[in-house]
Amino acid sequence: MLRAVLGEPNRLDSWGSIDRAVSSELIRLESLRSIDRARIRLRLPDDQVAEQRAALLTALDAIEFVPISAAVLERAAEPFPTLLGSLDAIHLGTALLARSQIDSLSFATHDAELAVAARAVGFVVHGS
Repeated sequence: MLRAVLGEPNRLDSWGSIDRAVSSELIRLESLRSIDRARIRLRLPDDQVAEQRAALLTALDAIEFVPISAAVLERAAEPFPTLLGSLDAIHLGTALLARSQIDSLSFATHDAELAVAARAVGFVVHGS
């Protein structure tokens, strides 16, 4: 999401064609933390940080968030057919639960391991 919002290279070409974006609440935390890490590591000026946060918050307003519920955590704790870390398991577990209510749900990611896992459980994947 940050690549698209911040206009970074190698962003998803299909980002602009998404008509209904659904994500785990986790995306808000991960995205804001990424900007904060960049602020410190890259010594970004305050005005640039403010612009990035504003652009991100605007983009987040267009997303339907799925709460990190007990059901999401239970699914994330179950085995997946490929190697997957905890945070990615929460994203994929969220998508699996959302797919039961949204028939044509596809999966967007720049993370190669997450893309492989999403494909392994039957998602059409946009990105890596």
